Amino acid sequence: MEGSSVRILVVDDFERWRHFVCLALHVRREWQVIGEASDGVEAVHKAKDLQPDLVVLDIGLPTLSGIDAARQIRALSPRSKILFLSENRSPEITEEALRTGAGGYVVKSNAASDLIPAVEAVLHGKRFVSARLAGHDFADSTQVLLAPIRPQSKPGRHCHEAEFYRDDASFANGFAHFVEAALKMGNAVVVIATESHRTDLRQKLWADGVDLGIAVAQKRYVALDAAETLSTITVNDAPDPTRFLEVAGHLIMTAAQSARGDHPRVAICGECDPPLWTVGNGELQIRVEQLWNLIATTYDVDILCGYSLAVGQAEMDAELLQRICAEHSNIHSL
Repeated sequence: MEGSSVRILVVDDFERWRHFVCLALHVRREWQVIGEASDGVEAVHKAKDLQPDLVVLDIGLPTLSGIDAARQIRALSPRSKILFLSENRSPEITEEALRTGAGGYVVKSNAASDLIPAVEAVLHGKRFVSARLAGHDFADSTQVLLAPIRPQSKPGRHCHEAEFYRDDASFANGFAHFVEAALKMGNAVVVIATESHRTDLRQKLWADGVDLGIAVAQKRYVALDAAETLSTITVNDAPDPTRFLEVAGHLIMTAAQSARGDHPRVAICGECDPPLWTVGNGELQIRVEQLWNLIATTYDVDILCGYSLAVGQAEMDAELLQRICAEHSNIHSL
């Protein structure tokens, strides 16, 4: 299907998850989501009417299971390829799903790393099975050895907050509160900020009695430069979704190895200053926040985005501000 449009039907009974899948599929311009369905019967009807090139299909659907729906879709739309996207990790269920003629099986908890390569593989006639099912014999399967931390059994948890700060002192106070809470719980923290703000934050943490030296030595505190980090996910002056997911996934996996406690987590805080909209790229900032939403929805992490009110008042119109706020689960102002 090189060079041509790929028409995709997305089927899942959880609306937020369907939104995640549709957004993730936007990484390829030629991939077009032409329809969505929330249950098995609706999926069969839409597949018959739309004749999509690919159906991304959950298993645990109301009215008709995904596996039964796949069998009917294969009969009514024989040219449609099928990719299962389910949290069910049973080898028996996976085997039954693949026997319908489906081209792949992705575990939802691996979607951030597996979904795009799985779609590519299935569209090219190859089989793809998530690495979470490694060790089971699925013929001709391709496995990706990247898995997120503490996968969520239901993608309903969404911790992606924004903090608007007035000045450098407010920034340091807000981010220090976030970092201190995470370190106190034994979690790992990734800070993405300008050099001056990283310095302000360190000084604030030291003043609050946080032994940052130990946290750094334990690799539970990682500080990165905002501009350098942005450059690693940018292609032709725009955030590249594939690179973003790869960089974010690597950061989370690396940091998580140092997290401690009974329920280790990763906290990520990053400033959007100087933000993308200062060079007329407000739409790109929205895209970055949407990509962070993919991470927040898929991985068990806490995310805090910092915005300067001074820059915002001068450069960001009310509509853009409202759209940015809408991409977050909670808003704070300092």
